[in-house]
Amino acid sequence: MAQWDALVDAALARLASRSLLRATRPVALAPPPAPPEIFPCPGPWDRAAVEIRLDRATLHQWLAEGGEGSGQEEKVDEKLILFSGNDYMGLSSHPAIRHAAVKAAEEYGMGPRGSALICGYTTYHKMVEESLAELKKKEDCLLCPTGFSANMSVMTALGNISSLLAAGRKPAEDERIAIFSDALNHASIIDGIRLVERQQEVVSFVYKHCDMSHLELLLSSCSMEKKVVVTDSLFSMDGDFVPLPELVKLRRKYGFLLVIDDAHGTLVCGENGGGAPELFECENEIDISVGTLSKAAGCQGGFIACSTRWKRLIQSRGRSFIFSTALPVPVVASVYAALYVSREERWRRSVIWRHVQYFASLTKLNITSPIISIVVGSEKAALRSGRDMLRSGFHVTPIRPPTVPPNSCRLRITLSASHSSDDIKRLVDALTPWLPHKHDIQIYAVASKL
Repeated sequence: MAQWDALVDAALARLASRSLLRATRPVALAPPPAPPEIFPCPGPWDRAAVEIRLDRATLHQWLAEGGEGSGQEEKVDEKLILFSGNDYMGLSSHPAIRHAAVKAAEEYGMGPRGSALICGYTTYHKMVEESLAELKKKEDCLLCPTGFSANMSVMTALGNISSLLAAGRKPAEDERIAIFSDALNHASIIDGIRLVERQQEVVSFVYKHCDMSHLELLLSSCSMEKKVVVTDSLFSMDGDFVPLPELVKLRRKYGFLLVIDDAHGTLVCGENGGGAPELFECENEIDISVGTLSKAAGCQGGFIACSTRWKRLIQSRGRSFIFSTALPVPVVASVYAALYVSREERWRRSVIWRHVQYFASLTKLNITSPIISIVVGSEKAALRSGRDMLRSGFHVTPIRPPTVPPNSCRLRITLSASHSSDDIKRLVDALTPWLPHKHDIQIYAVASKL
């Protein structure tokens, strides 16, 4: 990708000439103690990740949604099994993560408070960046407050390339960057693109969901030289993977910059938890890999794994990174522990994928990810199905507009290493009235091969 390296270098040179390059200066903190304790199998702490209790008033309100209630409070158990979270690895309640956060809080409180470019960046943040860069097989990494801010930072930095190279004037249309975005990309990607498009730095094209033929048609019809394709790797509301092998072939043919949001694939997919690129054996073909630490890592934060030149540009021009307070040290310490546990407790990934296979075998549905989306149609049906889940002892939140389009409301189910086989069996029993063989309901499943 020599063309993009040259463009970024030129943008960096422009920033340097104006003394606008920014860099983090880590505040030194004592390194964490010996590696945290790991375990060969689930422990009692794992149940804390999926066993929850709803407030009685909240439970009653949820059951009354839709106006079909009798007006009398139903007697439903407040204890529920959570099947709607994103803690795929079950790490949020792991002793190592707890102890890391507690110890860091005892020693440093929340740590120095400020943006990463002022005083909020510490040697703990640096250690997490190095671990993530190694996991993603990238030269460098930038830690962000959230996955949302990470995507926004990438998009704004991309748009700034056009403005920087235009040297003080609005870039002409052929000088702008063409961004090709999947129709079902995450809101943070969409918002980032809209922002830089309003600033007349990019021109955006939306291709049909995972439709590589449509994408190629748009690519081949576009005369703009600077092209970027951005996509989720594992789509959060449908549970399907982007066809990465086909996308890589297009990258080689058209020379575009490939940016993926691997929020739901990181730590879940691949032997080492490297995400969808590791699963599809194309890590070297991904230019920028965005991710989150609030899902499978069980903590909080976002990251951008990329080359050092891209990191220098993003941390100098990514507004949502620059103007956000850095993550607190206890959170960063817990992330560092979570990455270690994920690397050592590989059995957790095996459990997740066994659960996927078990759910598929019980339902005869073609699902191949821990995200299972059962489309029920109307909002009324969605609310009714959600109430059914509550009465059966499960927390499965109905997904409605604007998160999904009208008349595609659904039950979004997520599987975790903290669930037991019995949890899944009982859930499937409760879901039976809503499965396709009982009602003519479309289910969104993964068409990609693992």
